[in-house]
Amino acid sequence: MLQLLDILLTLVHLILIGFNLLGWIWAKTRKLHLICILLTAFSWLVLGIWFGLGYCPVTDWQWQVKANLGEHNLPNSFIEYFVEKVTGKDFNTSLVDTLTAGLFVAVALLSVFFNLIRKKNLKV
Repeated sequence: MLQLLDILLTLVHLILIGFNLLGWIWAKTRKLHLICILLTAFSWLVLGIWFGLGYCPVTDWQWQVKANLGEHNLPNSFIEYFVEKVTGKDFNTSLVDTLTAGLFVAVALLSVFFNLIRKKNLKV
């Protein structure tokens, strides 16, 4: 059962990451994308005050499952974990965190642009 939950949480992570990266592209998903970006920022920055910068509850739950499955010494970041798992290489944590934050800022700006700025300019 724990292995199934681990797979499910991995899928949730990948869908959430994919949507955060690409959800701004389609007009029909832009509002949901902005909400998702705001929730992610809230988790990383506000919950991060208490749990550590970049805190993700999904990662927290998944790391608990992995610990129960006997996996230990997990990185703080699911993205780092997944990239290292897929490639079999050890990546610099700071590099992964910087790229993650940079891409997040880029898609957040795109989401704000398409949801607020461009929409407002089109009404004129």
